[in-house]
Amino acid sequence: MGINQSFIAELEQEGKSTRKILERVPLEKFDWKPHEKSTPLGRLAFHVAEIYGWASTTLDEDELDFAKFDYKPKTRGTTEELIASFDENYGKAMKSLKDAPDSRFMENWTMKNGDITYFTLPKIAVLRSFAFSHLIHHRAQLGVYLRLLDVPLPGMYGPTADEPMN
Repeated sequence: MGINQSFIAELEQEGKSTRKILERVPLEKFDWKPHEKSTPLGRLAFHVAEIYGWASTTLDEDELDFAKFDYKPKTRGTTEELIASFDENYGKAMKSLKDAPDSRFMENWTMKNGDITYFTLPKIAVLRSFAFSHLIHHRAQLGVYLRLLDVPLPGMYGPTADEPMN
């Protein structure tokens, strides 16, 4: 089995859970946040959807240079746009993973901003930390937001208080 097969299985599992939670985000409360220092709900939801695209960026590129990157975060959107963003980024990630030979996972990837290098790591480590773990962190954060808004939480790794499994 290739290295990519493990990541593909994980992406499929996490993708199902992410889609379920994104479908429940009440985007009419796009600007809501639990604390003044927190990211607004809608921005966080779109960030979760966009993180899936980072797997492609990691596997298909050798660096991310913020000095050359014109990032524009989503400032408004509908549930349909949120799910479409997730689906697009998920599809790109799956394609990149399926196309990646084992050797690609061992190549270095660098995050920098012009002359400042934040890190250089093998792509396999970047996928685990920068993409997958980062995604799970923000999805959990989104779950807390939804709980505070009394939105029923879907089961992701098992039952929740809102969706006990029979």
